[in-house]
Amino acid sequence: MKALIWLVAGLLAAVWTGMVALTVQVSGWLLNAVASAPAVGGATAPLPVPAWLAPWADTEWFAALQVLWMNGAQWLAHWLPGAGGLMEWITPLLWTGWALGLLPLLALAGFLHWLAGRGNPPAALRNAQA
Repeated sequence: MKALIWLVAGLLAAVWTGMVALTVQVSGWLLNAVASAPAVGGATAPLPVPAWLAPWADTEWFAALQVLWMNGAQWLAHWLPGAGGLMEWITPLLWTGWALGLLPLLALAGFLHWLAGRGNPPAALRNAQA
């Protein structure tokens, strides 16, 4: 039972870590696109697909998103001219959130481990009492 508890906790921790790592990558990509977006009303350049996303990106769907994203990026660049520098703040913030999310998971796994150990005494103790 204890092994199952830690296996599930490890799996959840891996999923949580993957989600945060993906969020950091996507945030950096989007903020760099905002920082390099031309001014509102200027010519829109196609948004480059990141190398790590290229194998999974559908080109037709991505082309439609490029138009939508560049319109939004142009508008956002007007309000956030220093968006490229935000990654210096966002990355540590996301990983701090990761750590704060992992602490309750580990605490819960430790508590369940402790609870699973309270149910039955080990066989050596049961035989010694008889």
